Parts: sequence; structure tokens; C-alpha cells
Amino acid sequence: MVKNKKEGKIAKEIQDYTAEIPSDAYLWTAFGVMGISLTLKLLQKNDYALFVGQWAAPILIMGVYNKIVKVEGSE
Repeated sequence: MVKNKKEGKIAKEIQDYTAEIPSDAYLWTAFGVMGISLTLKLLQKNDYALFVGQWAAPILIMGVYNKIVKVEGSE
């Protein structure tokens, strides 16, 4: 049995702030990062390309979290 637990003050403030960001912003930011990574790869800046390219997955995960919070709410 799971007890109903409330979010902490900081988590609630973060959710309220991020809920104002449109979900598309995360998607387009991830695409932009992939484009920057491709550009760096074409410029043979391989280490930078790999570093920047790895940002896409966390950005998309933040977008999914944002969407869940908007649809389901936090409490």
C-alpha cells in the first residue's frame, strides 16, 4: 500500500515554473542540439560533437516529465 505523499516545496516550485514552458520547446531544442552536433562533426570537432550530441536525450526526458506533470499534475 502506497501512502499519498506530497511534493516538497522546491519540487513544486520547479514544476510550477517548468509548466509554463511549451512542450514543443523541448522537442525543438533537442533537434537544434542534434543539428549543432552534426555541424561540429562535419567540422571534425569530434569531441565537441559527441559532448553536445549527448544533450538531446536529457532534454527529451525533461520534455516528457514536463508533459506528464501538465497532464497528470503533481499531486
